[in-house]
Amino acid sequence: MRLAIIPARGGSKRIPRKNIKPFCGKPMIAWSIEAALQSGCFDRIVVSTDDAEIAEVARQCGAEVPFMRPTELSDDHTGTIPVIRHVIEWFNHQGLGVEQACCLYATAPFVSAEDLRLGLDILQGNDCDYAFSVTSYAFPIQRAIRINDGRVEMFNPEHFNTRSQDLEEAFHDAGQFYWGRAEAWLQGRMIFTPCSFPVLLPRHRVQDVDTPEDWVRAEWLFKALKQDRED
Repeated sequence: MRLAIIPARGGSKRIPRKNIKPFCGKPMIAWSIEAALQSGCFDRIVVSTDDAEIAEVARQCGAEVPFMRPTELSDDHTGTIPVIRHVIEWFNHQGLGVEQACCLYATAPFVSAEDLRLGLDILQGNDCDYAFSVTSYAFPIQRAIRINDGRVEMFNPEHFNTRSQDLEEAFHDAGQFYWGRAEAWLQGRMIFTPCSFPVLLPRHRVQDVDTPEDWVRAEWLFKALKQDRED
């Protein structure tokens, strides 16, 4: 069986009720659920939450919530892998064997059905544990600076005179989805290793939504992309 697992805890601090807050006309979580449904990749689309209101919204959007997430997996310090492992173990205990599972974040309105299908193809076509969304940094990380006591210093001062085109391109987690083999999730294998493959996304379709400023930027970008498709 192939699962989409959407973690959606109720205790968001910086943006209260973030997972179900209206985003461009729909609850934020609805965009992830719709992409999962449209992809045709999944036998079940499951939301893991500790919050009754989130559970109800998720069901209304087409996902299922077969259980409520236990308290010990619902605090600010619980990582993604234990949450995904818990869902897989629950289904396995029901006699419903899981082969692959995709962790799909509830706050990923830019995720597309096509990207989810590509991630599955990459996972199935390669000897790897995971395939997950990544994008490139817009600026060379080797020329990054820090600010200490109001003063500036480079992380890598040896690259002050290095031309940007001569520096190695760097990438980061796009924070949208993580396809994985069930055994990798169950064994708690790390995601950012050579046993993972990238699903490369363009930068204009990637935006973290962690702060109110992120939220505003994401809505602007989302509306611009929608308008571009309609033109």
